[in-house]
Amino acid sequence: MLNRIRSLFAGDDDAEPGEDALQAAAAALMVEAARTDNSISEAERERILAVARRHFNLSEDEAQDLLSAAVFDTEGASPYHRYVSVILDRCPPERRIWIIEMLWEVAYADGVLNDLEASLLRRIGGLLHVSDVERGEARKRVLQRLGLPDDAGLPV
Repeated sequence: MLNRIRSLFAGDDDAEPGEDALQAAAAALMVEAARTDNSISEAERERILAVARRHFNLSEDEAQDLLSAAVFDTEGASPYHRYVSVILDRCPPERRIWIIEMLWEVAYADGVLNDLEASLLRRIGGLLHVSDVERGEARKRVLQRLGLPDDAGLPV
């Protein structure tokens, strides 16, 4: 699986399109969300693995391979627009909200939402054509799922 994922990140024309490409793009965006403060905490890493296993029905090893490939591919200045394009191509509009929910889960992995994370979620949501209302509802679902208060991470 790791070689297949790496070939997708590398843009290999022989790579099989479809669900693998969608998983790779989603994982890269989750890594981007985690890395907004220039590091990926252990809580964020564990959240990405848990979200990938749950949403993509992956084994622990498959989720770890996906995360490793995403971390490697997004090192340095990563153009997340490339990953958004994959999602736009392979995910119908009514299903894109789950990408936003995954990103909210990663942003709240440490229980705190910082301004850079919130900004990234707004930008990616806009690029995915997910409305402010839908992003807000996704955020509330994630807060409820994580057992955090509705005002977690909001400015006072």
